[in-house]
Amino acid sequence: MTAKHHGYALLAAIAAFVVGVSAAIYVSVASRDGAGSGSRSAGNTVAVGPGPGNAAPVSTGVWVGAWAAAPAGGEPGTDTDGMAGRTVRNVVHTGVGGTSARITLSNLYGSGPLSVTHATLAVAAAADDSAAADPATLRRLTFGGSTTVVVPAGGQAVSDAVAVAVPHDADILVSTYSPTSAGPVTYHPRARQTSYVAAGESTEDVTGATFTSTSLYWRYLTALDVLSNEADGTVVAFGDSITDGVTSTAGENRRWPDVLAGRLRTALTTGGSADGDIPRYGVVNAGISGNRVLVDDPLRGASGLHRFDRDVLDRTNVKAVVIDLGINDILRDPNPAGPQAIVAGLRTLVDRAHARGVRVVGATLTPFRGHRGYTDARERVRQSVNAAIRAGDLFDEVVDFDKALRDPYDPRSLRSEYDSGDHLHPSDRGYRTMARTLDLSELTGPAAPARL
Repeated sequence: MTAKHHGYALLAAIAAFVVGVSAAIYVSVASRDGAGSGSRSAGNTVAVGPGPGNAAPVSTGVWVGAWAAAPAGGEPGTDTDGMAGRTVRNVVHTGVGGTSARITLSNLYGSGPLSVTHATLAVAAAADDSAAADPATLRRLTFGGSTTVVVPAGGQAVSDAVAVAVPHDADILVSTYSPTSAGPVTYHPRARQTSYVAAGESTEDVTGATFTSTSLYWRYLTALDVLSNEADGTVVAFGDSITDGVTSTAGENRRWPDVLAGRLRTALTTGGSADGDIPRYGVVNAGISGNRVLVDDPLRGASGLHRFDRDVLDRTNVKAVVIDLGINDILRDPNPAGPQAIVAGLRTLVDRAHARGVRVVGATLTPFRGHRGYTDARERVRQSVNAAIRAGDLFDEVVDFDKALRDPYDPRSLRSEYDSGDHLHPSDRGYRTMARTLDLSELTGPAAPARL
C-alpha cells in the first residue's frame, strides 16, 4: 500500500473514531434526566436516540419538561372505534426551549393495545391556532428506532430523541396516526387549546389542509421534553381545575402555570426579580378539573394520592412541585371530608416527594362563597385546611393564594376582578395574580419541611 493510501486510511480511522465518540456523547446527554429527577415507569417503552433521516448533533444540556398534561380518563364515545383511521394533531405550548425533543404517549385508559404507525413533531407555522406546520421543523418520530410503536393497555411509550430547535413560548404540533382502535382514548379534557383531527394518515401534512375537524381535548400525548440549555430542572403544578385553568382565555396560555413559566424566563433573562436566587426550571401543568386528594373519579382522574407518582415524581428531572389541591374534596362530596383527612392526604404527598428529593410548595385553598356548592360548613373546612397549611409544618414553603385572591371586605369570596363569574374559578387576572404571588426563590432549596 502506498503512503498516500496509508494516509487516507488513517484519516478514515480518525473520522470514524470522532463520529463514534460524538454519537456516544449525544446518546449519553439525551438519556440523562439529571440527579434527583423523576424516573420513567418500568412498564414504559423508553427509547432514546436519533430517528431515521434526522442527524444527531453533539448536544449539551439537560432534559426537562417543556409541556405536560395529566391523563384524566377515557374519552366518552370512543369505546368502540377509538381514533382508528384518523390522525390526531395535538397543539401544545412550550415553557422552555431546547435543541432536541421527545414525547410521551399514554394508553392508560385504553382497553387494548394502541398501535401508532406514524408520528411527527413540528413547530407551528404561526401563532394563529391553525394546524399548519413550519416545514423546516417537521420531524418523523421513532420509538426504539421504529416508526411504529404498540402501547399496551394501561401503559405509555417514550419516543426517541429527535434533533430539532424547539423555541420557548411557542406552539408545537405533535401528530399521531392509529390504523386500529385501542378502545377508549386516553385524553385530557378542558385543554383550553384547539387541536385537530384528519381522516386517514396525515402526520406529514405541513399545510394543515387535511385537518378538517377540531378538538378541545389533548389525546394520547402527555409530555413533551426538551434537551435544554435554558433550564436544568422541572417544576410541576399539581392541582385541580384552578391549576388546569378552565376559565382562562382559550388559546392564550393564561393559566397560572403558564404565567409562572413566563416569570421564570423573564427573571433569568433580565435579572428583573427581587426574589433572590432564581431557579432555571421549566414548568409543566398536572392539573385535572374536578380532581381530589382522596377520591378517584372515572371522569376526573385518579385521586391525588393515586396519581402523584405518575404525574409528578415520574416527570423528567423534577425538582419542585406546587400543590394546589383539596377544594373538590370539600365541594364534591355530600358528606365532605373533614380537614384532618385532607391534611393527612396532603402530608402523604409531601412525604413521597421528600423521599425523592423533591421540594414542595403548598398553596392555600381559595374562596368560593357564591358558588352553588358553598355552605358555611364547607367554608369552615376550608378555613381549617388553610390554617394547617399556614402553620408551617406541612410544606417546605407556602404560597397564600387565598390571601392573594380574596375580597378584603368578604374573605369568604373572591375579589370581583379575580372572579371568572362562577365565584370559584379565577379570571385571567386572577390566574396572573396567583403566579405573581409565588416567590420564585422558594422553588429551590432543600426538600425538608419548614417547621416553625
